[in-house]
Amino acid sequence: MKKKIRIAFGILLILIALAALYRYNIFPHGQYTNQDFHIETYFSSVDKDQDGIDDQTDLLENVRKYIKTKPKYKSKYYESGYPDDGYGVCTDVVAFGLKGAGYDLMELVNEDIIKNKENYSVSSPDKKIDFRRVKNLNVYFQNHSISLTTDLSKIEEWQGGDIVVFQKHIGIISDKRNKNGVPFLIHHANPVQIHYEEDVLERYGQEAIIGHYRIS
Repeated sequence: MKKKIRIAFGILLILIALAALYRYNIFPHGQYTNQDFHIETYFSSVDKDQDGIDDQTDLLENVRKYIKTKPKYKSKYYESGYPDDGYGVCTDVVAFGLKGAGYDLMELVNEDIIKNKENYSVSSPDKKIDFRRVKNLNVYFQNHSISLTTDLSKIEEWQGGDIVVFQKHIGIISDKRNKNGVPFLIHHANPVQIHYEEDVLERYGQEAIIGHYRIS
């Protein structure tokens, strides 16, 4: 009897461990596309850097180029503004994605802070770091991009290349979706993160999302 109990308990622990590994994306989740849900893929009418790739697609492609470098998570100050030593934080995913599409977020955010100081909680502007703060990016995107739904059930309104902002985090929406049609998130959250493109939006919770934007 005791042996059966130990076996049952062991099986239960294994199941719990497997569930945890799946929940935290150690095990890969099923991946689906817009086509699987009959959702039309959005393409921007703008090509900022005139490279023949629309901005929405360009942003997404450049974000993937950035995460392929497997940046290590660390918050540091850089004289050049942009990290140049293999380290980075969540905001750098967005900044490098936009930079590759022709948008210098460091300059753009600095210009907006100077012109609209009343919108930002910045006492002494420093363009080398201000664009790497989530709260500043949320204000900037509110002012200069298309604001979209934060309702995850409206799956057709979420597209790869969109920007999603949380209270203290930010990332780019993937063109991959889970079995419910909710998109994956491309982000850099912590030093122990294994994958940069994850099925985590539902786990984070809709209430955690404070902004959903599309560059215009």
